[in-house]
Amino acid sequence: MSGNIESKLAEMGVTLAHAQAPAANYIPFVQVGDTLYVSGQISIDADGFVTGKVGAEKTVEEGVAAARSCAIGLLSQVKVACGGDLDRLVRVVKLTGFVNSTPDFTEQPKVINGASDFFAEALGEAGRHSRSAVSAGSLPFGVSVEIEGIFQIK
Repeated sequence: MSGNIESKLAEMGVTLAHAQAPAANYIPFVQVGDTLYVSGQISIDADGFVTGKVGAEKTVEEGVAAARSCAIGLLSQVKVACGGDLDRLVRVVKLTGFVNSTPDFTEQPKVINGASDFFAEALGEAGRHSRSAVSAGSLPFGVSVEIEGIFQIK
């Protein structure tokens, strides 16, 4: 039997992928009390890494889709941290989004809305969070977006 969050994801047509293994010397998440810190998740879709600079090779809309994929990756890590029970997730506390963008690009907040909107739709009020959206000159593997998150779990 799936929980409330899993049911909502299914209704949205979202299937959580297997949580990605770390690409370097770090762990995917750390829990301190009821706070879960999830390492940055990079933009990946069915074809692999979503790469390219937003404002050059990628449009804002493509950046939004890349940010959404990062949010799905974050939720996959949360599910692992919660022993497979996403209903242990209380709320999204904070996201920090990095957008691989050109020096003159200024719409990072619109791009990271791809993740924020996903969490609001999937989790309702519990998905609303504080946030930073910043530009990056480059990101690992040339991906378009990377997002890290802080979550409250029970």
